[in-house]
Amino acid sequence: MRKLINMLALAALIAMPAIAQEKVNISIATGGTGGVYYPMGGGLANVLSKFVPGMSATAEVTGGSVDNLKLIGTGKPYVGFSMTDAALDAYKGEDKFKGQKVPLRTLMILYPNRMHVVSVEGMGVNSMKDLKGKRVSTGSPGSATEVMAFRVIEAAGLDKDKDMKRERLGVAESVNAIKDKKIDAFFWVGGLPTAAVTDLAATPGIKIKMVDHAETVAGMNKKYGNLYIEDVIPKTTYSGMQADNKQATVMNILVVHESMSEQTAYNIVKTIFDKRDDMIAVHKESENFKYENQKTAATPIPFHPGALKYFKEKGVKLQ
Repeated sequence: MRKLINMLALAALIAMPAIAQEKVNISIATGGTGGVYYPMGGGLANVLSKFVPGMSATAEVTGGSVDNLKLIGTGKPYVGFSMTDAALDAYKGEDKFKGQKVPLRTLMILYPNRMHVVSVEGMGVNSMKDLKGKRVSTGSPGSATEVMAFRVIEAAGLDKDKDMKRERLGVAESVNAIKDKKIDAFFWVGGLPTAAVTDLAATPGIKIKMVDHAETVAGMNKKYGNLYIEDVIPKTTYSGMQADNKQATVMNILVVHESMSEQTAYNIVKTIFDKRDDMIAVHKESENFKYENQKTAATPIPFHPGALKYFKEKGVKLQ
């Protein structure tokens, strides 16, 4: 009898970890190397691989939100960083996702993404209207920077195709191009501080110019929904800033395919919050990973059941 009990106990011990230690290989779709998604995604891959039994996660360089959403659309096990505006287009099958709806779910609200409209002294760019006739990078193909840049330009009363010579560069490439005087200004939407912009502002002989554009928010929200807020990049963010930069902000979210298992989604969200200090050590924007920031109003994409389960356990009321 005792032998039978021992065997049953052993069987139970073997069976229990089988659920918790489900073998899962996850790819984390991030962004370009000069932004925030990439280092943050690398940090996320490390904590998931280290602390979730049976999970192996790797971070991939991508063009950004649009590329990430398309990767999730393949149905393969991707976790993607995205801005809410690009995610809504994917969810609805609009704009760059015309006829290709992506069945997304939100894992969590990450941090605010601030639109940077950047020039340097001597280029003659002091306002949005000054972009007319200039050489301007609106972000890399496959990025949500490009999506939002087009909307800011439109709301400022400019035509992205007729009023400027447009380049499609990532933030690191944009910084190099403006240093080499190949462009006059660039758009970039990212966290604070963005490494590539910090590098530009610290370059000897260059004085950064951050262009105000908060006045475009009302027009963008009227056309695209309440996705944007008037915000500020503090003048202490990048060296050489003369004043706070009045700009447009959109939220970042972590999204997955709706088919991801509840347990996997739960494990990812739980580990991010449990190991928040590890994430902050990678990038300070992780300080915004807070329970109080998890609100249904902050994301147009429904939460994944696994995420809802975790937040319910923590007493987080999603409103």
